[in-house]
Amino acid sequence: MTTALACVLIAGILPIVCTGIAKAGARGYDNHDPRGWLARQTGYRARANAAQANSFEAFPLFAAGVLAAQWMAAPQARVDAIAMAFIAARVAYIGCFLADVAIARSAVWMVGWGLSIALFFTGSR
Repeated sequence: MTTALACVLIAGILPIVCTGIAKAGARGYDNHDPRGWLARQTGYRARANAAQANSFEAFPLFAAGVLAAQWMAAPQARVDAIAMAFIAARVAYIGCFLADVAIARSAVWMVGWGLSIALFFTGSR
């Protein structure tokens, strides 16, 4: 498995980490209606849930970008570096979301989005 494919796996796990943060130590959690329960949360729990949703939204473009770059036989070291930078950006994004630092969160989101797009062009000459 390449580093970039490992990053795809990590990116697929990040939303579940966000869900864990939202639910951890919560009183009154209702496993019969988890989405309804999460929708009623405030503060960092609500932000963790929003980070979860955004992580799911960011995943397809990133995964497709990694697969496209590898299909185009882009230099693997470059693909790996971009993929690792994407994961770093997503972790920073989640941290900014939890800390309620909106401007930094938006800036880091844009970096991650740009990295996903860059994967599609990394095999170009």
